[in-house]
Amino acid sequence: MRKNSVKNTRVNGEVHRALAEIIRSEIKDPRINPMTSVVAVEVAPDLKTCKAWISVLGNEESQQDTIEGLKSAEGYIRSLLAKQVNLRNTPEIRFILDQSIAYGVSMSKKIDEVNRADEEKRK
Repeated sequence: MRKNSVKNTRVNGEVHRALAEIIRSEIKDPRINPMTSVVAVEVAPDLKTCKAWISVLGNEESQQDTIEGLKSAEGYIRSLLAKQVNLRNTPEIRFILDQSIAYGVSMSKKIDEVNRADEEKRK
């Protein structure tokens, strides 16, 4: 299976959906922030590994605790994923903290500040 094939795209989408459902409803670890979302999933073409980008709404400590909690529950998450998604191999999941949403919000605030300063200058 090639990296950007239709099959790989479908597998990525299915694993993404299942992983988001598992993290939201099945994991009871108190370290995992309830405002955790799966931003993107990339399954390798050989179905052996999987990168999951996770976004956490909260401070830096909450984000690190959530990633640690997910890493410690990786075996359990992988077993649930195997039950939900019928693949020949269940991929080994690597959780990566994604801060693109927070970056986007901060950039949006900066743009708004510049626009406000520009409007005040014109008055």
